[in-house]
Order: sequence, then C-alpha cells, then structure tokens
Amino acid sequence: MATQAFEGIVEDFEFLDDWETRYAHVIDLGKAMPPLEDALKVPATKVEGCASQVWLMPEIDGATFHFRGDSDALIVRGIIAVLVALYDGVPVDEVPKIDARSELGRLSLEEHLSAQRSNGLKAMIQRINKLAVEAA
Repeated sequence: MATQAFEGIVEDFEFLDDWETRYAHVIDLGKAMPPLEDALKVPATKVEGCASQVWLMPEIDGATFHFRGDSDALIVRGIIAVLVALYDGVPVDEVPKIDARSELGRLSLEEHLSAQRSNGLKAMIQRINKLAVEAA
C-alpha cells in the first residue's frame, strides 16, 4: 500500500551498505525538503511527544491527503521526508489503513533510532492519522 515515492526510498536503502550511509541518506532527504514557513510553525501544527521541535501541516486537496512538515533537527527532518513519501498523495480515507510500522520496518529505521526519536516518530504517525480522520 506504499506510494511510489516511498518504494523509491526502499529501493535506495537496498543499495546502501550500512546504517551510517542510510542515516546520511535520511538526512539528505530532509535537507532536500522545502522548509515550512515560520508562520506555520505554531502550536496548532506542533507535534507533542517529540524530543525535537516538529510541525506537520496538512493540506487536503479534495479527498487526497498531502502534508508538509519541518523540524529543528536534521535527522527528524529526514524522517518527516520519509513520512511525506509514505503518506503524501494517498486518499484521505486510506491514510489510517497504512501500516506505517510495517512499511518503515522495511527500512529498519526504528531499530536504529533512540527511544526518544522512536517515540517522536510514533507521535508523528498518530498525528498524521488524526489529521486524516478529521479531514475524512
């Protein structure tokens, strides 16, 4: 059920030899992502439960889920970029059906994150699902 963009990340990870290289790739994904405007970095878009500052901004286009995000930590920006690849362009009612844990497991991402980063990732996924349910 993953998007083509997410499948591209999975393919990239298959060619990267070790976790340090994959970690650097995730950071590069975050660097390539356009920043969220400061005007959108407000309490309403902030994700609670993250060690870093994280903001997620939904943009629902008809019945299609889009979102943008940002963080003050490079690795977290990269994780947001991975989540954008996983969820962006999915029909709103399909978003909660995505097994994010399983999909991200294909990247072995969570097993290489600290407990705080892992909790933050869970908080971001919960927020994305909540936003989609509210928009549906």
